[in-house]
Amino acid sequence: MGDMSGPYLIRGSVSLPEAELMWRFSRSSGPGGQHVNTSDSQVELRFDLANTEALPGVWKARALERLAGRLVDGGVVVVRASEHRSQWRNRETAAVRLAALLAEASAPPPKPRRPTRIPRGINERRLREKKQRSETKRGRSGRDWG
Repeated sequence: MGDMSGPYLIRGSVSLPEAELMWRFSRSSGPGGQHVNTSDSQVELRFDLANTEALPGVWKARALERLAGRLVDGGVVVVRASEHRSQWRNRETAAVRLAALLAEASAPPPKPRRPTRIPRGINERRLREKKQRSETKRGRSGRDWG
């Protein structure tokens, strides 16, 4: 783990603050062996997005807005992981998932698309060819063959 605040990078040099992560463990409904009913391998990771100081203000505002539907009790984001048999691997999975979620939610909005202009010459050529085609097809109708 090292002495960093957390190895899970969100974006750039901003990472998940280890101190602000709240872990809860419970019995998983997933795969296991004889050991499964006694070990708490499901991991629930909670992160208080509303009160964190770890994210830049702009990012935080963006994330709060985009994750509004996912937040519980006033701005807490919850991620669960139970696909692995070991609690440690589930912890890894949950932390990576949370980092990815926050990275996506705090990303800047994409630049607006600027419509491209079709050069006049190309447009005129298209219309010319269209007219030509319609003439060709009109010539095929067997009306004048009396």
